[in-house]
Parts: sequence; structure tokens; C-alpha cells
Amino acid sequence: MANLIFFIALLVFFIPISAASLSDAWLSDANATFYGDMYGGGTMQGACGYGDLFKQGYGLETTALSTALFHDGYTCGACFEIVCRNLPNWRYCNRGSIIVTATNFCPPNLGEGTGHWCNPPYKHFDLSMKMFTTIAEYRAGIVPIYYRRVPCHKIGGVKFELKGNAYWFMVLVYNVGNAGDVFGVRIKGSNTGWLTMSKNWGQNWNIGVNLVGQSLSFMVTTSDGKTLEFDDVAPSNWQFGLSYEGKYNF
Repeated sequence: MANLIFFIALLVFFIPISAASLSDAWLSDANATFYGDMYGGGTMQGACGYGDLFKQGYGLETTALSTALFHDGYTCGACFEIVCRNLPNWRYCNRGSIIVTATNFCPPNLGEGTGHWCNPPYKHFDLSMKMFTTIAEYRAGIVPIYYRRVPCHKIGGVKFELKGNAYWFMVLVYNVGNAGDVFGVRIKGSNTGWLTMSKNWGQNWNIGVNLVGQSLSFMVTTSDGKTLEFDDVAPSNWQFGLSYEGKYNF
């Protein structure tokens, strides 16, 4: 009976909140602007918690998302392909497409009502300047786009940055391939069973358990329902502030 209860608990934990849509279908219900400068100034840190986007492998190929796309940070890490949409008498598009990762939130300005592009219910991409000027002329400012979810292609394994203290443990999960966005995290110390972590903000997950001195394993579920187990990612002498890499990726 105990094994059955544990199995049911795992099924409940690993049902994704909403399955990611990775398909060839292009959507046209969004626009794009840009923020920051050509070198990434103003685009670091951000609401997904990734910090230094160059150090963590995201670079300038990034976007902030409006409320309708951000989904309280659950879309962090997802990848999108974007093309400037040529309309009649529109002259500001450049050829080609870009692929960007969601790393930030474009906050609404409710004082402008529905007049602000990041207000609900609008779907909007606030790109890094480098990405915006790849698909459109700088002077355009805002452009209509086609977009679609695409798989994220990452180098190396999923990475785990350990934060917090002995009694309040937090991990940032990043460099996640394929679906890219994480919907569930479990952690296991060498002296514990699997423990469910709570989403704190962005892609930071926390738990109030003292795991100091134990080697750490993680179980990660992405929005498409896939789950991978990363055993003994961090050795027993792990340290806060450091990142540890799993041996594989989604």
C-alpha cells in the first residue's frame, strides 16, 4: 500500500500545469519591441532569475514576455522563433528569423489601460536590442510578428545553481533543453528520500530542509511532461553560490 501511495503521489506531482506546444504552427497575435542596448546592458538579471545571461549561456538571444505569455514565470526558459510580419505598406522588416529564450518579464502599465503593449490581454515580446534589429529596423520601435514555440538546443547538461542557507535551500534550474521551461523539481539528499520543491520565483525553487553535507540529486519535469532524474549532481561538499551540471539534458 505504501508503494502504491508513493506512485500516485509521483503521478500527481508530474502532471504539468499546461503542456507546451512545440509545433510548426505560426501565430500572429503578438508584437515585438526591444529594451536595453546592443551589448545586453539592461537585459541582465530579470524576473526569471537567470542572472548573468552571458555566463549562463543565453547571451543576447533573449526576450521578456508580457503577462499573457509569462504565466507567472513558468514560461521562463522556453524558446521562440520570431519573424517580422510584413503588412501592406509596412517597410521596416528585415529578412530571416531569430530564436530567443524567455528570460524576463515585460511588466504591464495598468495606468495606460489597454494602450500599453505588455498589458493583459496582449501577447508581446520585448526583445534585446540586438535581436530586434536583426528582424526589423531600429526606427520601427514596435513591429507585428509571427512566432512559434520551438525546441531549445543547449550545450551540456541541465545546470543547478545552489543558493540560500542551511535551513532555506534554493536552486536555480537553467540550461534546460527541448521544452526549456521547468514545471516541477524534486530534490534528494544522500540521507533523504525525494522531496518536492516549491516554485519561489522565475525558475528558482526552494525547500526548508537542511541538506548541508549530503550529496544532492534532482528530478526535473518540463512543461511537455518529460521527467529526467539527475543523480549525485552535487557532491557532499557542495557550496552555496556554485553551479553543478547534470550529465545529460532533455
